[in-house]
Amino acid sequence: MGKYMVDMDWQEPAPLPDADVKDLLKRVQDGDEKARHRLIETNLRLVRMVVQRFAPWGYEPDDLFQIGCIGLVKAVDNFDPDFGVKFSTYAVPMIIGEIRRFLRDDNPIRVSRSLKERGFRIKRAIESLTQQLGRGPTMQELARETDLETEEIATALEAIQLPTSLSEPIYQDEGAPILLSDQISTPEDEIDWLDKVMLKQVLARLGERERRLITLRFFQDKTQTEIAQLLGLSQVQISRLEKQILKKMKRIIAPDYRPT
Repeated sequence: MGKYMVDMDWQEPAPLPDADVKDLLKRVQDGDEKARHRLIETNLRLVRMVVQRFAPWGYEPDDLFQIGCIGLVKAVDNFDPDFGVKFSTYAVPMIIGEIRRFLRDDNPIRVSRSLKERGFRIKRAIESLTQQLGRGPTMQELARETDLETEEIATALEAIQLPTSLSEPIYQDEGAPILLSDQISTPEDEIDWLDKVMLKQVLARLGERERRLITLRFFQDKTQTEIAQLLGLSQVQISRLEKQILKKMKRIIAPDYRPT
């Protein structure tokens, strides 16, 4: 797959007519490696187009381009003419999905796009003022430069900081390293602490009624019949809602989760 990892400045071949694309796809299904390589090369423009959409995230375009190429290769290998869509229509979501997966795994703390953009704008202002002043700017100087409140600046800069792993060593001498997690919890309760943090975050993303149902069911040990009486619903409705909420919670914890 590495031979398709090319520089963003490389000039890919011109797009092919639909008839040629269909012919190449048929040959790919027959195991023609040259056709596969040709199809990938002539569709690199799709990757370039998608990468432009992710420019505000602050990642190097070349890095995102390489990740996007992986999505394109998967699209070529998995496309089936029976899908009833053009290859490009199928490939673009595959490329976007691969880049989004990379961004999600690279930064597990989700920050809104607008907050990220503000953070990177502030960083550029810091670099500019540092060159002008010969020193780092104060918060007041940054506020004047960006037309933002100091609290907004602090929040935005905090949002784009890379998270620190709990497994990161904070001190090491001749013996075993001391990890960040060692300063937060003891080994026996570390997993329980992490589970509580994750559960709190998941519950915060549920609606008020969903959160109440889960609290009654799993924290107050109420039966579905008891909850139905409290919420003015039938037991069947509570059962259905409970299944839907649990599936939703699984999707929040693992976005790739698909119910069987």
